[in-house]
Amino acid sequence: MKNEWFAAKDLTNIAGLPSSTQGINLMARREGWISRRRKGVQGKALEYHINSLPHNVRNLLLLNEDGAVYEVERQDPLTVWIEYYYYLTESEREKMLAFLIRKGIGGLLACINEEK
Repeated sequence: MKNEWFAAKDLTNIAGLPSSTQGINLMARREGWISRRRKGVQGKALEYHINSLPHNVRNLLLLNEDGAVYEVERQDPLTVWIEYYYYLTESEREKMLAFLIRKGIGGLLACINEEK
């Protein structure tokens, strides 16, 4: 989870929570939510830890969070072919080479297209 701390204004009107920051702060005090002072804000601004929020609010915040972003590094196709070749058994390698020698790449592509 990227964000573990939430300001009262971020929690208003979420899953049945009060509609004002004052209401959020009162509820937090009443229920003993874990809090800390907000950094870079003057006054008594607090933020609340996600683990102290009600379960339904916590679940909704987790659902609304952006998913992880994965970047896949593209591999050289020849490297991929070589890698797959070494995953074949000796018998499979012999069959594959015999097929390519007899029918060529065109024959292999024709077989692949037939299966679609």
